Amino acid sequence: MAATPQKPAAAQKPATATPRRKASRHRGEGQWAAGHFTPLNGNEQVKKDDDGLNVRTRIETIYSKRGFDSIDPSDLRGRMRWWGLYTQRKPGIDGGKTAILEPEELDDRYFMMRVRIDGGALTTQQLRVIGEISQEFARGTADITDRQNVQYHWIRIEDVPEIWDRLESVGLSTVTACGDTPRVMIGSPVAGIAEDEIIDGTPALEEMKRRVLGNKAYSNLPRKFKTAISGSPSLDVVHEINDVAFVGVRHPEHGPGFDLWVGGGLSTNPKLGVRLGAWVPLEDVPDVYEGVLSIFRDYGYRRLRNRARLKFLVADWGAEKFRQVLEDEYLGRKLIDGPAPEEPVSRWRDHIGVHRQKDGRYYVGFAPRVGRVDGTTLTKIADLAEAHGSGRVRTTVEQKMIILDVAEDRVDSLLDSLEALDLSARPSPFRRGTMACTGIEFCKLAIVETKARGASLVDELERRLPDFDEPLTINLNGCPNACARIQVADIGLKGQLVLNDQGEQVEGYQVHLGGALGLQPGFGRKVRGLKVTAAELPDYIERVLKRFQAEREDGERFAAWVSRASEEALS
Repeated sequence: MAATPQKPAAAQKPATATPRRKASRHRGEGQWAAGHFTPLNGNEQVKKDDDGLNVRTRIETIYSKRGFDSIDPSDLRGRMRWWGLYTQRKPGIDGGKTAILEPEELDDRYFMMRVRIDGGALTTQQLRVIGEISQEFARGTADITDRQNVQYHWIRIEDVPEIWDRLESVGLSTVTACGDTPRVMIGSPVAGIAEDEIIDGTPALEEMKRRVLGNKAYSNLPRKFKTAISGSPSLDVVHEINDVAFVGVRHPEHGPGFDLWVGGGLSTNPKLGVRLGAWVPLEDVPDVYEGVLSIFRDYGYRRLRNRARLKFLVADWGAEKFRQVLEDEYLGRKLIDGPAPEEPVSRWRDHIGVHRQKDGRYYVGFAPRVGRVDGTTLTKIADLAEAHGSGRVRTTVEQKMIILDVAEDRVDSLLDSLEALDLSARPSPFRRGTMACTGIEFCKLAIVETKARGASLVDELERRLPDFDEPLTINLNGCPNACARIQVADIGLKGQLVLNDQGEQVEGYQVHLGGALGLQPGFGRKVRGLKVTAAELPDYIERVLKRFQAEREDGERFAAWVSRASEEALS
């Protein structure tokens, strides 16, 4: 498919003039397919000037040799994202200055680098290389993200070509890990493994990657594009909040395939994805994916950056029109109507614990603290996977990890070894259900700290509520952009500066309560005026959870209790 639409621009009807009002022409939304190529905002101009994929050559031949000061600003804060690179936050800048300072004042001379791990699938050889790079080039950093990636910090521009060489030598890449591109394609971490799987989406995921990664037909999208595919009945890829998602279902006539969802996303204007009511067989998934991606490229809103995600187009068009355009203009055929996914039987979708595989062996999921690991730990995990399994490891969308193919007589030994590394396969609900974004430590958008606070919160809640055993998610985000999915957590915490009892401005959080995915998905409730300082956070959560325990009905979930609880009970 071409990088720009080939069809003629839509005809424009002349505006009706009156003696009192001058006729004008609507500027449009910046949709290429409607002929709206100008005016361009700053981001669109940067992409028009040069494709983001082209910056790799400059990094390798100029910037890595001449150093940080040689980097063109449009590359530094724009195109380098196409290769997984963002400048990280300069140390010592407090959250109150995040929205005040200019980009060059926030920029450190080091980079965050994101390694894409499509489907969360890794070999131990790949994991060991990731760990070695962390130790040698990233000061030991290697966070697991909630999109199955690994994220480094403290990367020098001089080291980037060597890091790429090492990653690519084992089949890994940073291509379009960021930027206005098809980001990492998340997939079930137990695809092809789990006993209860409806259908294995791996062949489709691999073909989707082959078609779009590094392809300039799809390297200039209106904004980022997030993809998910899973055939697991546990609904383990947060399909409701992706731009496009393929969810495993069984069609009564055609058998296993995928239900198609589009238009999900969070950030400051969250929307749940919508079903198109279409059943897609495995072999057709890549075509349908490419069609949805192309609709976004051609019809997506480019004029205003804050309306440039696919969710806004889907909201304006509706599911019926979106499906019609997909079928008529991009596929050239009708899709088959199909069933919706069944509700998962469990609140947990993270695959933590010991689970039997379809081949009789076992997979073991375990929980690092809020996704924070380091290079040394990753190499030790690779050692464990080789000693107890077949050399296959997975990351999950809950910032967790899984070792596959463990023989029954090796399970107990693996569990003990993981515990020795503080990587529990039998974690408390707090350790299991708490996630955190990067936060102010490295992120230029952040206002408050998240990772260390999330880890300490887990320890404190385990001490205060040792008998709490209900599924619960606690998501900490350093700013309003919802990288940690605050709106769909049981307890979502959006970082901001608040006033303490002494009237001082300190780090704190706006609280969202009762969000959920999977079982009755919906966004969390915001209690009027409820903001909690970081110091008060353990007290607040303890208080709310004790009220939940006292007032809940038999089998009632936290989110259901929140929906009926008084504001006083939630304060």
